[in-house]
Amino acid sequence: MQPFTRLTSRAIPFGAPNVDTDVIIPSRYLKALTRAGLGKGAFAPLREAPDNIFDRPEFAGARILIAGDNFGCGSSREHAPWAILDMGIRCVIAPSFADIFAGNSFRNGLLLVALPQAEVDRLMAVAREGLPITVDLEAQTVTTPYQDRFTFPIDPFRKACLLQGLDQIGITETLLPQIDAFEARMAGERPWIAGAAARS
Repeated sequence: MQPFTRLTSRAIPFGAPNVDTDVIIPSRYLKALTRAGLGKGAFAPLREAPDNIFDRPEFAGARILIAGDNFGCGSSREHAPWAILDMGIRCVIAPSFADIFAGNSFRNGLLLVALPQAEVDRLMAVAREGLPITVDLEAQTVTTPYQDRFTFPIDPFRKACLLQGLDQIGITETLLPQIDAFEARMAGERPWIAGAAARS
């Protein structure tokens, strides 16, 4: 998982509330065997409109998405953060997020920043001007060229994992010395267990 530290980028001023995971990635795209390419199906129902905000040239390459309240509601599909990440988005800013979507996003390295609606509205205005927004995870701030500075909360464990780029496998790998020591101790204290494992 790629670490997230500090990101400066243009943002897509989407802003719609109650966007569910079937809008983020419709079920017809869930047949893919890998995550690669899911970004083509991201927000497909909205991107059918010729002047949709996701495909406007002025937001090409944007790595931040500004959304509305209750973003990611609906089904629990993990493909939703996969599709957003495959679009190139690394951070979503909104007033609130659905719980399951938030958990899936964290596990896949997508930073979710929850801010009050008034602050989200301000960032929407800055994004519409095409100006960059900076998200600093270490400082837990979102800033703009107009000297706006908004702070956001984040669970300390999730923050540490995102900063280090650790997913669940990566977290387990940090414990390999303790795991190896435990297995060595068990082999000495309970050799019949080690023998059964070797025979299986």
